[in-house]
Amino acid sequence: MSDIAFLSATELLGAFRRLELAPVEVLEAQIAEMQTRGADVNACTELLLEEARAAAERAGDTYARCAQSGQQPPALLGLTVATKEKHGIAGRSLESGLLAHRGRIADADHPVVQRIRGAGGIIHARTTSPEFSCATVTHSPMWGVTRNPWNLETSPGGSSGGSGAALAAGFTTLATASDIAGSTRIPAGFTGTVGYKAPFGRIPGLPPLAADWYRGDGPMGRSVADVALLTSVLSGRHPSDHDSWGPTGELPALGGGVEGLRIGVSVRLGDFPVATEIAANTRTVADKLAAAGAQVVEVDLPWTTAQMRRTIFAHFGHILGPAVARESAGARTSKYLQQFIADAAAGAADTSLVDSLAMDARMRGELAAAMADVDVLLCPTSAVTSLRADGDYLDGIDVDGLHLQHYWEAHMTAPFNVANGCPVLAVPSGMSGCGVPTGVQVVGHPYDEAMAFRVAHTVEQLVGFDGRPPAGS
Repeated sequence: MSDIAFLSATELLGAFRRLELAPVEVLEAQIAEMQTRGADVNACTELLLEEARAAAERAGDTYARCAQSGQQPPALLGLTVATKEKHGIAGRSLESGLLAHRGRIADADHPVVQRIRGAGGIIHARTTSPEFSCATVTHSPMWGVTRNPWNLETSPGGSSGGSGAALAAGFTTLATASDIAGSTRIPAGFTGTVGYKAPFGRIPGLPPLAADWYRGDGPMGRSVADVALLTSVLSGRHPSDHDSWGPTGELPALGGGVEGLRIGVSVRLGDFPVATEIAANTRTVADKLAAAGAQVVEVDLPWTTAQMRRTIFAHFGHILGPAVARESAGARTSKYLQQFIADAAAGAADTSLVDSLAMDARMRGELAAAMADVDVLLCPTSAVTSLRADGDYLDGIDVDGLHLQHYWEAHMTAPFNVANGCPVLAVPSGMSGCGVPTGVQVVGHPYDEAMAFRVAHTVEQLVGFDGRPPAGS
């Protein structure tokens, strides 16, 4: 296991600028990790190694010239970035894990791919997801089962499970993800990495689904600073997405600590059942924040898991569900995708679009009231310590002795897609007894990215999580 493969982006950029390390050395170290664990973890759909090696050599030459001239290199120059397969690359497959899409080719680069390449990042791998990103586990008939490097019997989560697994296994320095109900934050929680759900429109997507106000594309990394760096590159107005907003290249500040801040804590977000270890680790983070000078207060929310399920599936029933049904028509699909389509259809039949908007507004109003007197909200990312790598969970899931009708209720992420103006970072909170990391979410007020990053960075410093799975896990 190479130390180089697991260095942070910020550490690598400093070493590159000082000519102490060459980008090609890091790439080769990460390729070695792929050769060692790639078959077991199964995080990648495609490797672009020939192109990546050439780009890494060019990046090294550019750093040498910058060292002589004093010029500033591009923001991501020489850093490896594994992109989620759904982030299309012109001329390469764009299959979304669907057999119905086998052989489909992207005709243009996705905006996040454009910006990564424009900043000098090296896309060397593309990562797995469940079919059409419609599960919180990552397996599909097309790509097989993606496993968690921390415990191969468990899932890295989903839908951006391949990105989380690739980061945790040392296959890449940075990664891209997407999030419509937690698809960035759930894998971050289970893999001991960091994921960011930006406010709606902050990071541009592609039509038509970019217009869905629950969703967004975003970054993952092994530290809050790395995620801030990639966020600064990905964010900002783009002509492909009329909802995109704000500047590009604006790096969120991480300093300032938490002294004097009011931090709300909600372990259960209403009536969510939460595993004992998850609750304990969340409380430990809250205690550390209090010891660092924050005023930590309990926040009560009136939410129920049933309310959350009904709200999101009413929404999906009018937008994503019909899109998935159309795209997968006539092809063999997984049982979890069939269930998603059926649940979404039932949601639309039960609740009109107008009524679903009222349900969204209710949850947003309840969150605004709960956060009125705090700077951020702290809560768990998932209520369970792990999911089975090959699980479908068609019959629901048990959490802390209580059976939940739908396994998505075991994640505490979707409410913040309903309230999608909120910036939310998922950061590690500790470890569970099954050898899988646990995580917390730092939820900011709408569009207040600076405060969310400030507190998340402090959480990371206080927890001191070792983000490298033990050898042989």
